[in-house]
Amino acid sequence: MAPPVYHYERVASTMDVVHALAEQGAEAGTVVVAGEQLEGRGSRARPWYSPPGGLWLSVLFRPGSAGAVEVMSIRVGLALARSLDRFTRTPVRLKWPNDLMLDDRKVGGVLCEARWQGTTLGWVAIGVGLNVRNPIPAALRGRATCLAYERPDLAESELLDPVVAAVRELDLCAPQLSTEELEQFSVRHWLNGREIREPVVGTVTSLASDGTLQVRTAGGTCVALRSGSIELATVTPIA
Repeated sequence: MAPPVYHYERVASTMDVVHALAEQGAEAGTVVVAGEQLEGRGSRARPWYSPPGGLWLSVLFRPGSAGAVEVMSIRVGLALARSLDRFTRTPVRLKWPNDLMLDDRKVGGVLCEARWQGTTLGWVAIGVGLNVRNPIPAALRGRATCLAYERPDLAESELLDPVVAAVRELDLCAPQLSTEELEQFSVRHWLNGREIREPVVGTVTSLASDGTLQVRTAGGTCVALRSGSIELATVTPIA
């Protein structure tokens, strides 16, 4: 029998519900879906606007080791991009480390939160947020989009099963990205060749097998970024 999928009309955060269920012994693969999040969050605890009309869910994983945590968001992003391609005219691309991009705008994101029991990894909650037909705030319209702009008839319920299946089927145990995964990422690598100014100044090149983003500085030095918020050196306005 498949792990349960819990549906809520409204929660503070699906991540918080999954963490609470994990503490109570919930099995790996348990899913929490909400029609609305009142306190949704993204990376670095940034607020994630989660009104009705989007797909907001979290999935519980219980990896056997902690080694794969560093590359989980990349693996989940790849799986989601493949799953979403059938609903879009152009391929979904990935902005390191956890953003899903469609036509140079953010259409979704991934959040991985690990919980430890002493020095042992207890579980990981993987959050997925997708803009489907939810309204995009005016202040974000130059940087964010939703799937319904391409498919006005698309409902978030239509995406639930393929997205959950794509995430549940992932093998998140390997601590390094495989050659195949790196090749898949390179095709969707939104930052490839772009000039950035934060967290370092340079040109983005490839992704390493440990999940670090490689940046070449003006002096020719290669810097490996493990985390951080990427800021482009120049931003082209999008109408």
